[in-house]
Amino acid sequence: MHMTHYLDWSHAAAGRLTAEMLRRPSARAEALASRLAAEVAQGRLPFLDLPFRQRLERELPPLLPRLKARRHMLLLGIGGSALGARALQRAFAPQQDEPGHDGPCLWIADNVCEATLTRWLDRLPPADTVVVCVSKSGGTIETVAQYLLVRDWLRAALGDGWREHVLLVTDDRRGFLREETARHALPSLEVPDHLGGRYSALSAVGLVPAAFLGIDWRALLDGAAAQGASLIRAAHAGELADHPAFRLAGWAHELEGCGYDQLIFFCYLPQWAAFGAWFAQLWAESLGKDGTGSQPLPAVGVTDQHSINQMFLDGPRNKACLFLSGPEADVRQAGGAGPHFSADMPERWQWLAGRPFGCLLDAEALGTRMALCRSGLPLTHVQMADASPRAAGALMGLLEGATLLTGWLNGIDPLDQPAVELGKRLANARLGAPGLAEDATAMRDFLARSADRQPF
Repeated sequence: MHMTHYLDWSHAAAGRLTAEMLRRPSARAEALASRLAAEVAQGRLPFLDLPFRQRLERELPPLLPRLKARRHMLLLGIGGSALGARALQRAFAPQQDEPGHDGPCLWIADNVCEATLTRWLDRLPPADTVVVCVSKSGGTIETVAQYLLVRDWLRAALGDGWREHVLLVTDDRRGFLREETARHALPSLEVPDHLGGRYSALSAVGLVPAAFLGIDWRALLDGAAAQGASLIRAAHAGELADHPAFRLAGWAHELEGCGYDQLIFFCYLPQWAAFGAWFAQLWAESLGKDGTGSQPLPAVGVTDQHSINQMFLDGPRNKACLFLSGPEADVRQAGGAGPHFSADMPERWQWLAGRPFGCLLDAEALGTRMALCRSGLPLTHVQMADASPRAAGALMGLLEGATLLTGWLNGIDPLDQPAVELGKRLANARLGAPGLAEDATAMRDFLARSADRQPF
């Protein structure tokens, strides 16, 4: 029997959010459909129609033998240049984190931590390591700083052969990393125009490490392409109001109007837990503009039932929930659903005898979902028919489309991140970068304020 993913809206209207409110965004669907069609035609929404796919499928496969000839991949990237790759690795190559692993290993340098980078460069074998540096602008200071240090590390160990151990993923025409490709004849792949970091996981940014790990990267693209195509078709056919991405956007928009300013992303697919961090960046960086947006709260089932779920259930009534779960119990159990409890169980646990371990996850997911609903949280349930790469691509495509449309309903640009740029400029000013005199003056004034410190 064919299985499909679905959204369950049964409990989406709750608390202060009524079913009538959920119908209001449909009045704006026609205008947004026209905008979506126009921006796709202008090439401004490449995460929907994937115009870069043909080139990527032509240029990535010839590089794979070089990548897979090494056991280790060191990925230099931050934010959107790393979160998608980590989510895909945890979901589809979890063996790296398991006992006895002797296959390919992905190490993601996504923070400024001198202790971690030092340990990795001390322990990784340069001859068996490929370095992938990812920055759309080619000027992300954290990533470029790591690249310069790692480049010296490779040179010291491999001499001129260091070039065989580097791949740059960056803008096709400009930026420091693009200059490096020309200066040293380094292989490279593009980050397409108009593809911001948080929307780039299913481009070379996330698919290079996925391919290195043996993940079916074409299936990821297939899933995203199907979602994007259905959204574009709906816009052209006058059916946008009924599309799942638009309905999610309308739900999120109306939630904000009712004072629900926090959105829980509760994941009950354990190996997909890292998608919570990927979604949090997508949602927060896209929608936190001009005083609008809801704060994403990634949560993992069942772990967070025993930590922060008390706040969700009995704290301030400002939270809604996007609840993600996997295949139905009978589908998973047909495939095994893990080890089974023996018939010889302690008396107090005899009711578990003969059941598969996976039944515990199913019961916990249902219990938590029901508890959230009974506590009055508006909740939309996302149920995946399977946990394949194609399914992950479909989910990512759905959430990217919903994020875009939520931004438009909120009256902001979901594709820029102006506040983030301010922090970057101030950090560069602190380090003495040229051309930032105004920011350097502001920083001196900030630091001149008398400290009010209290020891503890």
